[in-house]
Amino acid sequence: MLDDLDRRLLRHYQRDPGVSPSELADLAGVTPATCARRLSRMQTTGVIRANRAVIDWRALGYEIEVSVRVTLDKSQPRAFDEFGEAARAVPEVVEVQTFLGRVDYRLAVIASDMTHYRQIYRTAILTLPHINEIEALMHLSRIKSDEVLPL
Repeated sequence: MLDDLDRRLLRHYQRDPGVSPSELADLAGVTPATCARRLSRMQTTGVIRANRAVIDWRALGYEIEVSVRVTLDKSQPRAFDEFGEAARAVPEVVEVQTFLGRVDYRLAVIASDMTHYRQIYRTAILTLPHINEIEALMHLSRIKSDEVLPL
């Protein structure tokens, strides 16, 4: 699906998505028209899904991140759908993942401090539907967080 030129463009583009098309063309050693055509094709086919701002939530006063692992009551036929929908509605839940295995969901929750987290946990997390078991893990540090792919 991707040839060497596509991979070269993606390597440069994922390092700096704000680079202009002409600068990207220069970095990849192609004409601006070829670069634009290739990027457009990769966007159309879904290889490039989005350009977005990555905001440091700590700079906005959120000092705490907690991973909340949830096992659901699977006796309820709509447990997964209803839990997922409700979890997405909590503003401080910045990521929702599902798993196969003992844990069904993992929520990434941010808070300004422990008092704020306790309030979120009691009023928004514990009230989510169909929870059978819950475990909260406080993040101490992020060792690696990188969306750059090895192309």
